[in-house]
Amino acid sequence: MHSAAIRTIDVRHQDAERVVGVFLLGDVLIDCGPAARVETLLEQLGEQRPRVLALTHIHLDHAGAAGTLVRHWPDLEVWVHARGAAHLIDPAKLLASATRLYGDDMDRLWGPVLAVPEANVRVLHGGERLGGFEVAYTPGHASHHVSYRHLESATAFVGDVAGVRVAPSEHVLPPTPPPDIDIEAWLRSLDQLRSWDPAALAINHFGLFGDVRSHLQRMAAALERFAARARTMSLEQFVAATRAEIDADPAAATAAGYALTAPAEQSYAGLARYWSKREAVA
Repeated sequence: MHSAAIRTIDVRHQDAERVVGVFLLGDVLIDCGPAARVETLLEQLGEQRPRVLALTHIHLDHAGAAGTLVRHWPDLEVWVHARGAAHLIDPAKLLASATRLYGDDMDRLWGPVLAVPEANVRVLHGGERLGGFEVAYTPGHASHHVSYRHLESATAFVGDVAGVRVAPSEHVLPPTPPPDIDIEAWLRSLDQLRSWDPAALAINHFGLFGDVRSHLQRMAAALERFAARARTMSLEQFVAATRAEIDADPAAATAAGYALTAPAEQSYAGLARYWSKREAVA
């Protein structure tokens, strides 16, 4: 694994270790975490100043601090997929959607989410090569999700597409919150990652992993398993089955990242919405 130049920064979301991480490679910061933890991020960066913030997607645990960072560094260039760009420039709809999900916990979890000036935004579509990175459109978890392959290190920065995994556990958990989970698109995105044949996966939740093929195989199987459960189980049954899987692995059971990053209740809600949309079209 060629990861010596890649720095993993733990922003200690909800004051817990190995829940939300971001990556620094040269002068490119891949994702930035929530605004509630931006002071931790800035402290960890120290004198290192990124030129580019490359967002995998605009969910608040990955991109919530983007506007704050641009205020801190007014010339910071922010990369984001075309479907997400408008919500960075004007986050009102994004915040309204998140508020429906998190309610009174919004400020505690995510902090003040500032707009990113349009002049700082570089819109992506997938297929670009920028500053040593190749960009791929990788929807499924979110309709605006992209992944980045760093050509020199052969590392793929994959946001949430490759799931949640907290070392030393091998357990892979698919995060499937509302509103736009798409299982078929997600499986195609996993195929896209396989086609890159990366030496390592950089997963924000949490870390760098070199067992790429087996990890992606476990992720695809977990995604299909969770989708099938949500179609046939009640919320209570789904939550119990998800927790039982985690508890079966002692390494996973003691890692806060699984429960804090992908709460089973939210995962069920996203999958239930997916099946509801499928049935409405059928």
